[in-house]
Amino acid sequence: MCGIVLSLGPEADPAIFRRMLGTLTPRGEVTETRYETGLLAGTRRLRVVDRDRAVQPWVSADARWLLCYNGEVFNHHQLRAELTELGHHFQSTSDTEVVLAAFTQWGEAMVGRLRGEYAFAIVERATGRAYLVRDPLGVKPLYWSRTPGCLHLASEVKALVRMGAPVVEVPPGHHGWVDSDRQVQLRPYVDLLSLGASAPPVADPDEAALLVRAALTDSIQVRLDTDLTVGVVLSGGLDSSLALLHAAQLHPDCVAVTVGVPESPDVAYARRLARDLGVPHEVIELRPRDIRLADVREAIRISELTEYGDIINAVVSVPIFRRLGELGVKVALTGDGSDELFGGYPMYHEVGPEASRRLFLHKIRNLCRTELQRVDRTSMAFGVETRVPFLDLALVELAMRLPIELKMRDGQEKWIVRRAFADLLPDYVRRRPKNPMSYSSGLHERARLYKPLFARLHRSFGYHLLEPVRRDFDSVLTRCDNDLDAAIAAGRSRPDYTLLEHARDLVGAARWNTTPLV
Repeated sequence: MCGIVLSLGPEADPAIFRRMLGTLTPRGEVTETRYETGLLAGTRRLRVVDRDRAVQPWVSADARWLLCYNGEVFNHHQLRAELTELGHHFQSTSDTEVVLAAFTQWGEAMVGRLRGEYAFAIVERATGRAYLVRDPLGVKPLYWSRTPGCLHLASEVKALVRMGAPVVEVPPGHHGWVDSDRQVQLRPYVDLLSLGASAPPVADPDEAALLVRAALTDSIQVRLDTDLTVGVVLSGGLDSSLALLHAAQLHPDCVAVTVGVPESPDVAYARRLARDLGVPHEVIELRPRDIRLADVREAIRISELTEYGDIINAVVSVPIFRRLGELGVKVALTGDGSDELFGGYPMYHEVGPEASRRLFLHKIRNLCRTELQRVDRTSMAFGVETRVPFLDLALVELAMRLPIELKMRDGQEKWIVRRAFADLLPDYVRRRPKNPMSYSSGLHERARLYKPLFARLHRSFGYHLLEPVRRDFDSVLTRCDNDLDAAIAAGRSRPDYTLLEHARDLVGAARWNTTPLV
Protein backbone atom coordinates (compact mmCIF):
# COMPACT_ATOMS: atom_id res chain seq x y z
CA MET A 1 0.00 0.00 0.00
CA CYS A 2 1.44 3.33 -1.04
CA GLY A 3 1.02 6.83 -2.23
CA ILE A 4 2.20 7.21 -5.81
CA VAL A 5 3.24 10.26 -7.84
CA LEU A 6 4.38 10.55 -11.46
CA SER A 7 5.27 13.47 -13.72
CA LEU A 8 5.33 12.63 -17.44
CA GLY A 9 6.56 14.91 -20.20
CA PRO A 10 9.43 17.17 -21.28
CA GLU A 11 8.55 19.82 -18.67
CA ALA A 12 8.57 17.41 -15.72
CA ASP A 13 10.10 19.41 -12.86
CA PRO A 14 11.98 17.55 -10.10
CA ALA A 15 11.20 20.27 -7.53
CA ILE A 16 7.46 20.10 -8.22
CA PHE A 17 7.62 16.30 -8.22
CA ARG A 18 9.35 16.17 -4.83
CA ARG A 19 6.81 18.59 -3.38
CA MET A 20 3.94 16.45 -4.67
CA LEU A 21 5.44 13.30 -3.22
CA GLY A 22 6.07 15.07 0.07
CA THR A 23 2.36 15.73 0.54
CA LEU A 24 1.81 11.95 0.57
CA THR A 25 4.37 11.24 3.30
CA PRO A 26 1.77 9.83 5.76
CA ARG A 27 0.74 7.11 3.29
CA GLY A 28 3.93 5.13 3.79
CA GLU A 29 7.16 4.57 5.66
CA VAL A 30 9.83 4.95 2.97
CA THR A 31 10.23 7.23 -0.04
CA GLU A 32 11.37 5.55 -3.25
CA THR A 33 11.94 7.46 -6.50
CA ARG A 34 13.28 7.19 -10.02
CA TYR A 35 14.36 10.18 -12.11
CA GLU A 36 14.59 9.82 -15.90
CA THR A 37 14.30 12.28 -18.77
CA GLY A 38 10.61 13.10 -19.09
CA LEU A 39 9.69 10.57 -16.39
CA LEU A 40 9.71 11.24 -12.67
CA ALA A 41 8.16 8.44 -10.61
CA GLY A 42 7.94 7.81 -6.90
CA THR A 43 6.14 6.11 -4.08
CA ARG A 44 5.70 6.61 -0.40
CA ARG A 45 5.57 2.90 0.42
CA LEU A 46 3.81 1.28 3.37
CA ARG A 47 5.71 -1.99 3.73
CA VAL A 48 3.15 -4.79 4.01
CA VAL A 49 3.93 -7.57 1.49
CA ASP A 50 7.61 -8.60 1.14
CA ARG A 51 8.61 -5.56 3.10
CA ASP A 52 12.33 -5.60 2.21
CA ARG A 53 12.30 -6.43 -1.50
CA ALA A 54 9.15 -4.85 -2.94
CA VAL A 55 11.00 -1.64 -3.73
CA GLN A 56 9.29 0.77 -6.09
CA PRO A 57 9.15 2.05 -8.76
CA TRP A 58 9.46 -1.53 -10.03
CA VAL A 59 11.14 -2.08 -13.42
CA SER A 60 10.35 -5.11 -15.61
CA ALA A 61 12.95 -7.78 -16.26
CA ASP A 62 13.52 -6.47 -19.79
CA ALA A 63 13.79 -2.87 -18.46
CA ARG A 64 11.02 -1.72 -20.83
CA TRP A 65 8.31 -0.97 -18.25
CA LEU A 66 8.16 0.86 -14.92
CA LEU A 67 5.40 0.37 -12.36
CA CYS A 68 4.13 2.68 -9.60
CA TYR A 69 1.58 0.70 -7.62
CA ASN A 70 -0.80 1.39 -4.74
CA GLY A 71 -2.89 -1.34 -3.16
CA GLU A 72 -3.01 -5.10 -2.78
CA VAL A 73 -3.80 -7.89 -5.23
CA PHE A 74 -5.12 -10.70 -3.06
CA ASN A 75 -4.72 -13.49 -5.61
CA HIS A 76 -1.06 -12.78 -6.30
CA HIS A 77 -0.01 -16.25 -5.10
CA GLN A 78 -2.15 -17.92 -7.75
CA LEU A 79 -1.04 -15.49 -10.46
CA ARG A 80 2.60 -16.04 -9.51
CA ALA A 81 2.21 -19.80 -9.90
CA GLU A 82 0.59 -19.38 -13.32
CA LEU A 83 3.24 -16.93 -14.50
CA THR A 84 6.03 -19.17 -13.23
CA GLU A 85 4.70 -22.00 -15.36
CA LEU A 86 4.78 -19.62 -18.31
CA GLY A 87 8.50 -18.98 -17.76
CA HIS A 88 8.61 -15.91 -15.54
CA HIS A 89 11.26 -15.71 -12.82
CA PHE A 90 10.63 -13.65 -9.70
CA GLN A 91 13.02 -11.74 -7.47
CA SER A 92 10.57 -11.20 -4.63
CA THR A 93 7.37 -12.56 -3.11
CA SER A 94 5.54 -9.25 -3.57
CA ASP A 95 2.30 -8.63 -5.40
CA THR A 96 3.98 -5.57 -6.95
CA GLU A 97 6.27 -7.74 -9.06
CA VAL A 98 3.36 -10.03 -9.99
CA VAL A 99 1.28 -7.11 -11.28
CA LEU A 100 4.01 -6.00 -13.70
CA ALA A 101 4.77 -9.57 -14.79
CA ALA A 102 1.05 -10.09 -15.45
CA PHE A 103 1.04 -7.01 -17.67
CA THR A 104 4.08 -8.11 -19.65
CA GLN A 105 2.45 -11.53 -20.16
CA TRP A 106 -1.18 -10.62 -20.87
CA GLY A 107 -1.15 -6.91 -21.66
CA GLU A 108 -4.37 -5.05 -20.93
CA ALA A 109 -6.21 -8.35 -20.47
CA MET A 110 -4.45 -8.69 -17.12
CA VAL A 111 -7.07 -6.48 -15.45
CA GLY A 112 -9.59 -9.30 -15.74
CA ARG A 113 -7.32 -11.52 -13.64
CA LEU A 114 -6.69 -9.18 -10.71
CA ARG A 115 -8.63 -9.58 -7.47
CA GLY A 116 -7.96 -6.77 -5.10
CA GLU A 117 -7.98 -3.09 -4.24
CA TYR A 118 -5.47 -1.15 -6.34
CA ALA A 119 -4.58 1.81 -8.53
CA PHE A 120 -1.40 1.91 -10.59
CA ALA A 121 0.49 3.32 -13.56
CA ILE A 122 2.78 1.35 -15.88
CA VAL A 123 5.06 3.53 -18.01
CA GLU A 124 6.90 2.57 -21.17
CA ARG A 125 10.24 4.15 -20.36
CA ALA A 126 11.39 4.76 -23.94
CA THR A 127 8.25 6.59 -25.08
CA GLY A 128 6.69 7.95 -21.89
CA ARG A 129 3.36 6.30 -22.67
CA ALA A 130 1.55 5.22 -19.50
CA TYR A 131 -1.12 2.63 -18.79
CA LEU A 132 -3.47 3.56 -15.91
CA VAL A 133 -5.69 1.17 -13.94
CA ARG A 134 -8.08 1.58 -11.01
CA ASP A 135 -9.86 -1.27 -9.22
CA PRO A 136 -13.52 -2.03 -10.04
CA LEU A 137 -15.09 -0.31 -7.01
CA GLY A 138 -12.54 2.49 -6.65
CA VAL A 139 -11.26 1.41 -3.24
CA LYS A 140 -7.86 2.89 -4.09
CA PRO A 141 -7.63 6.39 -5.59
CA LEU A 142 -5.86 7.91 -8.60
CA TYR A 143 -6.04 11.45 -10.01
CA TRP A 144 -4.36 13.44 -12.75
CA SER A 145 -3.76 17.05 -13.69
CA ARG A 146 -2.12 18.65 -16.70
CA THR A 147 0.25 21.62 -16.95
CA PRO A 148 2.10 22.77 -20.11
CA GLY A 149 4.41 19.97 -21.20
CA CYS A 150 3.60 17.64 -18.30
CA LEU A 151 0.95 15.29 -16.97
CA HIS A 152 0.94 14.74 -13.21
CA LEU A 153 -0.54 11.64 -11.53
CA ALA A 154 -1.06 11.17 -7.80
CA SER A 155 -2.95 9.16 -5.20
CA GLU A 156 -4.51 12.22 -3.59
CA VAL A 157 -5.93 15.54 -4.69
CA LYS A 158 -3.74 17.45 -2.24
CA ALA A 159 -0.64 16.45 -4.23
CA LEU A 160 -1.98 18.18 -7.35
CA VAL A 161 -3.76 21.35 -6.24
CA ARG A 162 -0.70 23.63 -6.06
CA MET A 163 -0.46 23.48 -9.86
CA GLY A 164 -3.74 25.41 -9.97
CA ALA A 165 -5.08 23.31 -12.85
CA PRO A 166 -8.25 21.21 -12.88
CA VAL A 167 -7.91 17.81 -11.19
CA VAL A 168 -9.55 14.75 -12.76
CA GLU A 169 -10.33 11.42 -11.11
CA VAL A 170 -9.58 8.10 -12.80
CA PRO A 171 -13.02 6.44 -12.50
CA PRO A 172 -13.38 3.08 -10.77
CA GLY A 173 -13.18 0.06 -13.03
CA HIS A 174 -11.42 2.03 -15.78
CA HIS A 175 -8.14 1.57 -17.56
CA GLY A 176 -6.38 3.09 -20.56
CA TRP A 177 -3.41 4.96 -21.89
CA VAL A 178 -1.75 8.31 -21.58
CA ASP A 179 -0.26 8.84 -25.04
CA SER A 180 2.93 10.64 -25.98
CA ASP A 181 1.03 13.96 -26.12
CA ARG A 182 -0.14 13.45 -22.53
CA GLN A 183 -3.74 12.86 -23.59
CA VAL A 184 -5.64 10.53 -21.22
CA GLN A 185 -7.92 7.97 -22.86
CA LEU A 186 -9.71 5.68 -20.41
CA ARG A 187 -12.48 3.12 -20.82
CA PRO A 188 -14.32 0.77 -18.43
CA TYR A 189 -13.24 -2.83 -18.00
CA VAL A 190 -16.02 -3.46 -15.46
CA ASP A 191 -19.51 -2.07 -15.93
CA LEU A 192 -20.74 -1.36 -12.42
CA LEU A 193 -24.23 -0.59 -13.70
CA SER A 194 -24.74 -4.09 -15.07
CA LEU A 195 -23.27 -6.16 -12.24
CA GLY A 196 -25.18 -9.40 -11.81
CA ALA A 197 -27.62 -8.57 -14.60
CA SER A 198 -26.58 -11.49 -16.82
CA ALA A 199 -26.92 -14.15 -14.10
CA PRO A 200 -30.21 -15.57 -12.80
CA PRO A 201 -31.63 -14.19 -9.54
CA VAL A 202 -31.07 -16.15 -6.34
CA ALA A 203 -34.52 -16.19 -4.77
CA ASP A 204 -34.28 -19.23 -2.50
CA PRO A 205 -33.35 -18.08 1.04
CA ASP A 206 -31.35 -21.20 1.86
CA GLU A 207 -29.30 -21.03 -1.33
CA ALA A 208 -28.80 -17.29 -0.94
CA ALA A 209 -27.62 -17.67 2.66
CA LEU A 210 -25.08 -20.33 1.68
CA LEU A 211 -23.74 -18.23 -1.19
CA VAL A 212 -23.48 -15.07 0.91
CA ARG A 213 -21.71 -16.93 3.68
CA ALA A 214 -19.20 -18.54 1.32
CA ALA A 215 -18.48 -15.32 -0.59
CA LEU A 216 -18.04 -13.10 2.47
CA THR A 217 -15.97 -15.65 4.38
CA ASP A 218 -13.65 -16.05 1.40
CA SER A 219 -13.42 -12.28 0.93
CA ILE A 220 -12.42 -11.74 4.55
CA GLN A 221 -9.99 -14.66 4.51
CA VAL A 222 -7.97 -13.36 1.55
CA ARG A 223 -7.77 -9.95 3.22
CA LEU A 224 -6.31 -11.55 6.33
CA ASP A 225 -3.36 -12.99 4.39
CA THR A 226 -0.65 -11.13 6.29
CA ASP A 227 1.81 -11.81 9.08
CA LEU A 228 1.05 -8.41 10.59
CA THR A 229 -1.39 -7.55 13.36
CA VAL A 230 -4.81 -6.77 11.88
CA GLY A 231 -7.02 -4.02 13.24
CA VAL A 232 -10.81 -4.12 12.98
CA VAL A 233 -12.85 -0.92 13.06
CA LEU A 234 -15.63 -2.09 15.37
CA SER A 235 -18.92 -0.24 15.78
CA GLY A 236 -20.62 -3.17 17.43
CA GLY A 237 -23.06 -3.37 14.51
CA LEU A 238 -23.61 -6.33 12.23
CA ASP A 239 -20.99 -5.67 9.56
CA SER A 240 -17.98 -4.77 11.69
CA SER A 241 -18.90 -7.55 14.12
CA LEU A 242 -18.74 -10.09 11.29
CA ALA A 243 -15.31 -8.75 10.34
CA LEU A 244 -14.09 -9.16 13.92
CA LEU A 245 -15.64 -12.61 14.35
CA HIS A 246 -13.81 -13.85 11.27
CA ALA A 247 -10.56 -12.12 12.18
CA ALA A 248 -10.61 -13.67 15.65
CA GLN A 249 -11.05 -17.12 14.08
CA LEU A 250 -8.73 -16.84 11.09
CA HIS A 251 -6.06 -14.37 12.27
CA PRO A 252 -6.03 -14.27 16.08
CA ASP A 253 -3.37 -11.53 16.10
CA CYS A 254 -5.97 -8.79 15.86
CA VAL A 255 -7.18 -5.76 17.78
CA ALA A 256 -10.52 -3.94 17.70
CA VAL A 257 -10.89 -0.16 17.84
CA THR A 258 -14.11 1.71 18.64
CA VAL A 259 -14.93 5.41 18.95
CA GLY A 260 -17.85 6.91 20.85
CA VAL A 261 -19.09 8.70 23.89
CA PRO A 262 -18.80 6.45 26.96
CA GLU A 263 -22.54 5.75 27.18
CA SER A 264 -23.12 5.26 23.44
CA PRO A 265 -24.61 2.05 22.00
CA ASP A 266 -21.49 1.60 19.84
CA VAL A 267 -19.21 1.39 22.84
CA ALA A 268 -21.51 -0.91 24.83
CA TYR A 269 -22.03 -3.43 22.01
CA ALA A 270 -18.39 -3.32 20.91
CA ARG A 271 -17.07 -3.84 24.44
CA ARG A 272 -19.32 -6.84 24.92
CA LEU A 273 -18.33 -8.52 21.66
CA ALA A 274 -14.60 -7.94 22.07
CA ARG A 275 -14.79 -9.25 25.64
CA ASP A 276 -16.73 -12.35 24.55
CA LEU A 277 -14.14 -13.07 21.85
CA GLY A 278 -11.14 -12.29 24.04
CA VAL A 279 -9.87 -9.73 21.50
CA PRO A 280 -7.82 -6.73 22.68
CA HIS A 281 -10.05 -3.70 22.43
CA GLU A 282 -9.14 -0.03 22.22
CA VAL A 283 -11.98 2.36 23.00
CA ILE A 284 -11.52 6.01 22.07
CA GLU A 285 -13.90 7.81 24.38
CA LEU A 286 -14.90 11.19 23.01
CA ARG A 287 -17.50 13.58 24.29
CA PRO A 288 -19.30 15.98 21.96
CA ARG A 289 -17.48 18.98 23.42
CA ASP A 290 -14.15 17.35 22.44
CA ILE A 291 -14.85 18.04 18.75
CA ARG A 292 -13.51 21.48 17.87
CA LEU A 293 -13.25 23.52 14.68
CA ALA A 294 -9.61 22.44 14.39
CA ASP A 295 -10.73 18.79 14.28
CA VAL A 296 -13.24 19.54 11.52
CA ARG A 297 -10.63 21.45 9.54
CA GLU A 298 -8.16 18.59 9.85
CA ALA A 299 -10.77 16.05 8.78
CA ILE A 300 -11.50 18.10 5.66
CA ARG A 301 -7.78 18.51 4.91
CA ILE A 302 -7.20 14.78 5.21
CA SER A 303 -10.33 13.46 3.54
CA GLU A 304 -10.82 15.79 0.52
CA LEU A 305 -14.51 14.79 0.63
CA THR A 306 -17.20 16.64 -1.28
CA GLU A 307 -20.46 15.86 0.55
CA TYR A 308 -21.35 17.32 3.93
CA GLY A 309 -22.38 14.05 5.58
CA ASP A 310 -19.20 12.29 4.49
CA ILE A 311 -17.13 15.06 6.04
CA ILE A 312 -19.00 14.63 9.32
CA ASN A 313 -18.24 10.91 9.26
CA ALA A 314 -14.59 11.70 8.53
CA VAL A 315 -14.44 13.78 11.72
CA VAL A 316 -15.36 10.61 13.64
CA SER A 317 -13.08 8.35 11.58
CA VAL A 318 -9.86 10.29 12.10
CA PRO A 319 -9.45 9.37 15.80
CA ILE A 320 -9.91 5.67 14.98
CA PHE A 321 -7.10 5.49 12.47
CA ARG A 322 -4.89 7.83 14.46
CA ARG A 323 -5.09 5.32 17.32
CA LEU A 324 -4.43 2.35 15.02
CA GLY A 325 -1.37 4.16 13.71
CA GLU A 326 -0.17 4.80 17.25
CA LEU A 327 -0.56 1.08 17.98
CA GLY A 328 1.66 0.25 15.00
CA VAL A 329 -1.19 -1.47 13.13
CA LYS A 330 -0.67 -1.33 9.36
CA VAL A 331 -3.61 -3.44 8.13
CA ALA A 332 -7.26 -3.01 9.13
CA LEU A 333 -10.70 -4.29 8.14
CA THR A 334 -13.95 -2.34 8.02
CA GLY A 335 -17.57 -3.22 7.32
CA ASP A 336 -18.08 -0.50 4.71
CA GLY A 337 -20.23 -1.36 1.71
CA SER A 338 -22.63 -3.76 3.38
CA ASP A 339 -25.45 -1.23 3.67
CA GLU A 340 -25.19 -0.42 -0.03
CA LEU A 341 -25.24 -4.10 -1.01
CA PHE A 342 -27.72 -5.63 1.39
CA GLY A 343 -30.39 -3.00 1.94
CA GLY A 344 -29.18 -1.15 5.01
CA TYR A 345 -30.97 2.07 4.03
CA PRO A 346 -34.76 2.61 4.18
CA MET A 347 -34.94 4.10 0.68
CA TYR A 348 -34.29 0.70 -0.89
CA HIS A 349 -37.54 -0.63 0.57
CA GLU A 350 -39.72 2.34 -0.33
CA VAL A 351 -39.60 1.82 -4.10
CA GLY A 352 -40.23 -1.05 -6.52
CA PRO A 353 -37.65 -3.77 -7.33
CA GLU A 354 -36.30 -2.14 -10.51
CA ALA A 355 -36.00 1.30 -8.90
CA SER A 356 -34.37 -0.35 -5.89
CA ARG A 357 -31.77 -2.01 -8.12
CA ARG A 358 -30.96 1.33 -9.74
CA LEU A 359 -30.52 2.90 -6.30
CA PHE A 360 -28.19 0.07 -5.26
CA LEU A 361 -26.07 0.50 -8.36
CA HIS A 362 -25.98 4.29 -8.07
CA LYS A 363 -24.74 4.07 -4.49
CA ILE A 364 -22.12 1.48 -5.41
CA ARG A 365 -20.83 3.50 -8.34
CA ASN A 366 -20.42 6.56 -6.10
CA LEU A 367 -18.74 4.82 -3.17
CA CYS A 368 -15.36 5.79 -4.62
CA ARG A 369 -16.03 9.45 -3.81
CA THR A 370 -17.99 8.96 -0.58
CA GLU A 371 -17.45 6.10 1.88
CA LEU A 372 -14.39 4.63 0.20
CA GLN A 373 -12.66 7.99 -0.11
CA ARG A 374 -13.29 8.63 3.58
CA VAL A 375 -11.82 5.25 4.50
CA ASP A 376 -8.77 5.59 2.25
CA ARG A 377 -7.81 9.10 3.30
CA THR A 378 -8.47 8.86 7.02
CA SER A 379 -6.64 5.53 7.28
CA MET A 380 -3.67 6.27 5.04
CA ALA A 381 -3.19 9.62 6.78
CA PHE A 382 -1.85 7.51 9.65
CA GLY A 383 -0.13 4.77 7.65
CA VAL A 384 -2.95 2.21 7.92
CA GLU A 385 -4.00 0.09 4.93
CA THR A 386 -7.73 -0.53 5.21
CA ARG A 387 -9.35 -3.44 3.42
CA VAL A 388 -13.08 -3.63 2.68
CA PRO A 389 -14.24 -7.27 2.39
CA PHE A 390 -17.88 -6.44 1.66
CA LEU A 391 -16.77 -4.87 -1.63
CA ASP A 392 -15.06 -7.87 -3.15
CA LEU A 393 -16.34 -7.88 -6.73
CA ALA A 394 -17.71 -11.43 -6.48
CA LEU A 395 -19.75 -10.50 -3.41
CA VAL A 396 -21.03 -7.33 -5.07
CA GLU A 397 -22.19 -9.30 -8.11
CA LEU A 398 -23.91 -11.84 -5.85
CA ALA A 399 -25.67 -9.10 -3.90
CA MET A 400 -27.06 -7.67 -7.13
CA ARG A 401 -28.68 -11.06 -7.85
CA LEU A 402 -30.59 -11.11 -4.57
CA PRO A 403 -34.16 -9.79 -4.60
CA ILE A 404 -35.02 -6.98 -2.23
CA GLU A 405 -37.26 -9.37 -0.28
CA LEU A 406 -34.16 -11.19 0.98
CA LYS A 407 -32.48 -7.97 2.03
CA MET A 408 -35.37 -6.64 4.09
CA ARG A 409 -37.75 -9.06 5.79
CA ASP A 410 -39.91 -8.83 8.89
CA GLY A 411 -38.86 -5.22 9.30
CA GLN A 412 -35.16 -6.14 9.57
CA GLU A 413 -32.58 -4.77 7.15
CA LYS A 414 -29.75 -6.98 5.81
CA TRP A 415 -31.89 -10.00 6.67
CA ILE A 416 -29.99 -12.41 4.41
CA VAL A 417 -26.64 -11.54 6.01
CA ARG A 418 -28.08 -12.20 9.46
CA ARG A 419 -29.52 -15.47 8.20
CA ALA A 420 -26.23 -16.52 6.58
CA PHE A 421 -24.29 -16.15 9.83
CA ALA A 422 -27.01 -16.91 12.37
CA ASP A 423 -24.93 -19.63 14.06
CA LEU A 424 -21.84 -17.41 14.29
CA LEU A 425 -23.36 -14.12 15.41
CA PRO A 426 -24.20 -13.57 19.07
CA ASP A 427 -27.91 -12.96 19.41
CA TYR A 428 -27.38 -9.43 20.75
CA VAL A 429 -25.49 -8.48 17.57
CA ARG A 430 -27.82 -10.29 15.18
CA ARG A 431 -30.86 -8.48 16.56
CA ARG A 432 -29.23 -5.06 16.92
CA PRO A 433 -30.87 -2.43 14.67
CA LYS A 434 -28.70 -0.36 12.35
CA ASN A 435 -27.22 2.93 13.55
CA PRO A 436 -25.02 5.09 11.32
CA MET A 437 -21.51 5.30 12.75
CA SER A 438 -21.47 8.95 13.72
CA TYR A 439 -25.00 8.97 15.12
CA SER A 440 -24.58 5.98 17.39
CA SER A 441 -21.19 7.18 18.56
CA GLY A 442 -22.96 10.30 19.86
CA LEU A 443 -20.81 12.78 17.95
CA HIS A 444 -22.69 13.60 14.75
CA GLU A 445 -24.61 16.62 15.95
CA ARG A 446 -21.52 18.25 17.41
CA ALA A 447 -19.69 18.06 14.07
CA ARG A 448 -22.84 19.34 12.36
CA LEU A 449 -22.48 22.60 14.30
CA TYR A 450 -19.57 23.54 12.00
CA LYS A 451 -21.33 22.51 8.78
CA PRO A 452 -21.75 26.05 7.35
CA LEU A 453 -17.94 26.36 7.32
CA PHE A 454 -17.26 23.14 5.39
CA ALA A 455 -17.34 24.64 1.89
CA ARG A 456 -15.01 27.51 2.78
CA LEU A 457 -12.54 25.18 4.45
CA HIS A 458 -12.70 22.81 1.49
CA ARG A 459 -11.88 25.64 -0.94
CA SER A 460 -9.01 26.82 1.24
CA PHE A 461 -7.19 23.57 0.47
CA GLY A 462 -7.81 23.90 -3.29
CA TYR A 463 -9.98 20.79 -3.44
CA HIS A 464 -12.60 22.59 -5.52
CA LEU A 465 -10.22 22.03 -8.46
CA LEU A 466 -11.67 18.52 -8.50
CA GLU A 467 -15.19 19.25 -7.23
CA PRO A 468 -16.79 21.71 -4.79
CA VAL A 469 -18.67 20.63 -1.68
CA ARG A 470 -22.27 19.76 -2.48
CA ARG A 471 -25.49 18.67 -0.82
CA ASP A 472 -25.74 15.16 0.54
CA PHE A 473 -27.27 13.11 -2.25
CA ASP A 474 -29.32 11.04 0.18
CA SER A 475 -31.09 14.18 1.42
CA VAL A 476 -31.83 15.23 -2.17
CA LEU A 477 -33.13 11.72 -2.89
CA THR A 478 -35.44 11.84 0.12
CA ARG A 479 -36.89 15.16 -1.00
CA CYS A 480 -37.48 13.66 -4.45
CA ASP A 481 -39.38 10.68 -2.96
CA ASN A 482 -36.48 8.35 -3.85
CA ASP A 483 -36.85 9.10 -7.56
CA LEU A 484 -33.26 8.65 -8.77
CA ASP A 485 -33.61 10.59 -12.03
CA ALA A 486 -35.31 13.51 -10.29
CA ALA A 487 -32.65 13.54 -7.56
CA ILE A 488 -29.78 13.57 -10.07
CA ALA A 489 -31.41 16.46 -11.93
CA ALA A 490 -32.04 18.35 -8.68
CA GLY A 491 -28.44 17.83 -7.59
CA ARG A 492 -27.17 19.28 -10.87
CA SER A 493 -29.50 22.28 -10.85
CA ARG A 494 -28.67 23.27 -7.26
CA PRO A 495 -25.48 21.58 -6.04
CA ASP A 496 -25.19 23.28 -2.64
CA TYR A 497 -27.64 24.12 0.12
CA THR A 498 -29.26 27.56 0.07
CA LEU A 499 -28.47 30.11 2.75
CA LEU A 500 -31.89 29.45 4.27
CA GLU A 501 -31.23 25.70 4.40
CA HIS A 502 -27.85 26.30 6.02
CA ALA A 503 -29.48 28.63 8.54
CA ARG A 504 -32.15 26.08 9.44
CA ASP A 505 -29.52 23.39 9.79
CA LEU A 506 -27.38 25.60 12.01
CA VAL A 507 -30.34 26.43 14.24
CA GLY A 508 -31.09 22.73 14.67
CA ALA A 509 -27.47 21.92 15.47
CA ALA A 510 -27.20 24.86 17.85
CA ARG A 511 -30.36 23.79 19.66
CA TRP A 512 -28.92 20.29 20.15
CA ASN A 513 -25.59 21.67 21.32
CA THR A 514 -27.17 23.95 23.92
CA THR A 515 -28.44 20.92 25.82
CA PRO A 516 -26.16 19.76 28.64
CA LEU A 517 -23.18 17.94 27.13
CA VAL A 518 -22.06 14.71 28.75
